[in-house]
Amino acid sequence: MLILTRRSGENIIVGDDIVISVIEVRGDAVRIGITAPRSVSVHREEVYRELQIANQKAASTPDEAIDDILQQTKGKPGKPSAEGPAGRE
Repeated sequence: MLILTRRSGENIIVGDDIVISVIEVRGDAVRIGITAPRSVSVHREEVYRELQIANQKAASTPDEAIDDILQQTKGKPGKPSAEGPAGRE
């Protein structure tokens, strides 16, 4: 970890295109500004962690939910049922 001391109005450069600016220091709170390309995601840590948890939950759909979806779509018009296309023998 790199530890730097900066004063209000001073910047930190990350890579070629990310600038972190110290906007204001008030007591134990520091306001910073971040300039980065749109392709770079910038989040507060707590928001980032919540997004990761939500993505993991969405990616791990329970088997019961999949079974429910399959039951709801089985036999609907335009959708082949488990027996195959309707009207063929």
